[in-house]
Amino acid sequence: MAMSKTIVPGKKRTFLEWARSRDGQKVFVMIAFMVIPLVLLFTFTYLPFAEMFGFSFYKMKYLGERKFVGLKNYIKVFERDDCFGALKLSLYYMAGSIVQLALSLYLATVLSFKVKGGNIFKGFMFFPYLINGIAVGFIFKFFYTRGFVFDTVLQWCGFQLDNLPYWLRDQRINNISLVATSVWRYFGQNMVLFIGAIMSVDSELYEAAMLDGANKFQQFIYIILPSIKTIITLNVILSITGSLSAFEPPYVITDGANGTGTYFVVMHEIAHTQQKVGLASAMAIILLMIIFAATILQKLFFKYVFKNAEDEDINAAVRREKKLARMAARKAGK
Repeated sequence: MAMSKTIVPGKKRTFLEWARSRDGQKVFVMIAFMVIPLVLLFTFTYLPFAEMFGFSFYKMKYLGERKFVGLKNYIKVFERDDCFGALKLSLYYMAGSIVQLALSLYLATVLSFKVKGGNIFKGFMFFPYLINGIAVGFIFKFFYTRGFVFDTVLQWCGFQLDNLPYWLRDQRINNISLVATSVWRYFGQNMVLFIGAIMSVDSELYEAAMLDGANKFQQFIYIILPSIKTIITLNVILSITGSLSAFEPPYVITDGANGTGTYFVVMHEIAHTQQKVGLASAMAIILLMIIFAATILQKLFFKYVFKNAEDEDINAAVRREKKLARMAARKAGK
């Protein structure tokens, strides 16, 4: 007769025993790693933001009495030319970000394959991103100064100094000069991100595309771009939001003079020089809303664009599979 197996229910552990056990220690470690960052995030991000949001409804200075004014600060932002009008300068930086992304994507595509001296070139292109923004501003302040580095190089190329514009004074060209500074500093970062994404693409896709007779440009359009869509979307979002919040080049190089004061420079002037803390807080909230709306629109745009690209990629994959099957059948017949 088979012996029946008796199951003895385990003794229920007390909380102290569970806390001393391996399972309890895992839970405590997870809670500690989760709670500490959340406390820091709340203390140094969400709490100051909530305070700033409250300041936007008051007419106030850093010290002294506060007067509740409701939405008047938000209305003033749209009424003052120096506040909302400064956002027009963001169009220059947005155009520069497009040039920056196109240049970084082109160089990343070239350097992702075997190129002599490619690693040295990557290092040189990424180095400007490592320099402090204030230092970059001082570098280009002297670079664009009349008769200094840039003018000297142009004179070597045959230009006359009297025919050259004042790069930081002429309002037709000064914002373009500042945008070029941002492009020089940040395109290396975009390039490195693109290179990492391109090098993760499966090499078999290139081999299959070559079987279909695809040239390098077609491989870029139908293989590389759809494969790195996540990094492209990330870089575009970072570049556009950075364009809306440009601060260091106009502040350090020109101090916002001669029509170069961006939204952040004007907000700094209103908050710290004019001591209109409530108005500056309202400007910050409006900028946050604009950046949030721009981010949503960009995500929707790229979702639509890459949806079509994915459909074309699926169709191309089906065609490749059929062609490989026909080649395999011909080889088997021989």
